[in-house]
Amino acid sequence: MNTEPAVRARDLHFAFDDTPVLHGVDIDLPWGAVTAVAGPNGAGKSTLVEILAGVRTPGSGSVERADAVALVVQRPAAPDTLPLTVRDVVTMGTWDARRTRSQRRSQVEEALQRVDLADLADRPFPALSGGQRQRALLAQGIARQARIFLLDEPANGLDTASRARTRAMLAAEAARGAAVACVTHDDVSIQAADLVVRLENGRRVL
Repeated sequence: MNTEPAVRARDLHFAFDDTPVLHGVDIDLPWGAVTAVAGPNGAGKSTLVEILAGVRTPGSGSVERADAVALVVQRPAAPDTLPLTVRDVVTMGTWDARRTRSQRRSQVEEALQRVDLADLADRPFPALSGGQRQRALLAQGIARQARIFLLDEPANGLDTASRARTRAMLAAEAARGAAVACVTHDDVSIQAADLVVRLENGRRVL
């Protein structure tokens, strides 16, 4: 069993211009677990996840990632004229790997099945709901064979059934050994998580 964390961050500081956002945050994301990143609005949760994913650079501190990361943002925007199907979006996850065409096709179809989007594979990506777009991006990470999944408010704007489906999908990825962390205000998601990291005013309090 791998006891080293999937992501290790130490003494993270970040500011937007002169406005401090994070103050000396430490966090480890373990393999095989869902970590909920909780706290009030403005606590720095989304910024923390973006730094963990590598899309933002901390002002100071360090981040170590043990494997490929898939970041699923809160509201994936797409112009109505974007000529991509759901399958196209998921297939993008296989572009950076040396795989045969049949391997790519198999991995894409498996990913679509795992997020319950196989029936919508040929639908235009812009025609999906926000929750379905998030699932498509999750499938893209699965097809890329990422083992670290970072999500920003995956339950936001979803109905109760869709929230439950999302929780089940994330739990299933963790059960396969992935490290999963999600920013959330959803009490049920927080209670269902294996670990909870709570931020207040840019500082970790739990």
